[in-house]
Amino acid sequence: MLLFGHIGVTLGIFFVFSYVAPQLKTIIDKRYLAIGALLPDLIDKPLGMIVFASTISNGRMISHTLLFSFTIFLIGLYFYDKRNDIAIVSLASGSFFHLMEDQMWNTPNTLFWPLFGWSFPKDNIADGVAFLLMLFKKSFTLNFSQGFALDHTFIPELLGMIVIVIFTLNWLKNKLSKASSEDEEIKKEITKKPTIETNVLYIAGFLVFGLLSVRAIIAL
Repeated sequence: MLLFGHIGVTLGIFFVFSYVAPQLKTIIDKRYLAIGALLPDLIDKPLGMIVFASTISNGRMISHTLLFSFTIFLIGLYFYDKRNDIAIVSLASGSFFHLMEDQMWNTPNTLFWPLFGWSFPKDNIADGVAFLLMLFKKSFTLNFSQGFALDHTFIPELLGMIVIVIFTLNWLKNKLSKASSEDEEIKKEITKKPTIETNVLYIAGFLVFGLLSVRAIIAL
């Protein structure tokens, strides 16, 4: 997936799951969730394809591993317990979603690093900067393979764009509605802090639901 696919699909799954389990909204901050959905690429692609392009030439390295996401998740639980801060847990959740959306199970050497060795697969990309610019441009380009039939790779991007538009409109609606803001404040006051165990259960359910949803989207 590309830019809009990662952000939009992740937020869309969050929206659906939080409708069924509203408690998730007190555990996950959708702003940091969206950032987390891009975090592995924000770290790995500049490092692997620009800084270390001559030796590694791979945009999927340490940040595309389960170890990376799980470590952030544990740090997030610590900050949640000590400071009631859900930002890092949200980042970790978004990072997990990124791995699903990139179908990292097809590259087990990276996903389960370092179980299968310390090195990462190397790509043959001559110009990392040009490649990244091409990916960025592709995120904004409609690609039709046959007539009006959407290219298979663009379907997640289209879904992502739709979700982002819906979230933006909803945010503007809430921003302009004083009553809605007051309701949110009341909810914050009466909502009790969930335990770490509750957090883990909700997030685990969220991730399992996300995995099933991503597999379904990829199969479209």
